[in-house]
Amino acid sequence: MFTGLVESCATLVERRNSALVVESAVAIAAPETGESIAVNGCCLTLEKADGRRLSFHTLAETLKRTNLSQLEIGETLHLERALRVGDRLGGHLVQGHVDTTAKVRKIVEMPDGDWEMEIELPAMLAPEIILKGSIAVDGVSLTVCRLDKSCFAVRLIPETRKRTALVSRVGKCVNLESDVIGKYVHHLLRPEEGNASSRPITMERLAEAGLL
Repeated sequence: MFTGLVESCATLVERRNSALVVESAVAIAAPETGESIAVNGCCLTLEKADGRRLSFHTLAETLKRTNLSQLEIGETLHLERALRVGDRLGGHLVQGHVDTTAKVRKIVEMPDGDWEMEIELPAMLAPEIILKGSIAVDGVSLTVCRLDKSCFAVRLIPETRKRTALVSRVGKCVNLESDVIGKYVHHLLRPEEGNASSRPITMERLAEAGLL
């Protein structure tokens, strides 16, 4: 489990078959073989640490669902180590299970001085993304500030622009993970195909599911 607060950036130095090797911009303190690290928001298992170089194994499903197979050698990725019990939860709960990728349409400076990133809205995620809700973009915890049928937008504060590589993603695909709470609510309330006993959404049903 992660929070969506990037700890450091890294450079992709090798991608060979199922192996992924990155070089962190800063030294990772006491890295442990087998620990989970989010790489561009994708939870991977650390297989080897050699100084600032970190090696991971990537499954075929991981490469299919994420942008890790699309990035070119030398591109910048985001790293975050797993959340420890007792840590501050500054972002939101992120599993590191990327749902899909989507293209960044544009990043523009708004009249009020904020910077807005507009991203295409995948149909599969549309029911789980809400205005003011949380979403992880390449592993970065962000808040949806605008939403329509074809796209959504998030705002990037100066610290986010400085500490991440999001501003370089225009025209590229980013990893998206919707809020895990929204996923469970959507699954619970979605009528199952062929299930004649599906009940309408009521306050009682929400209470039964422990959501109230």
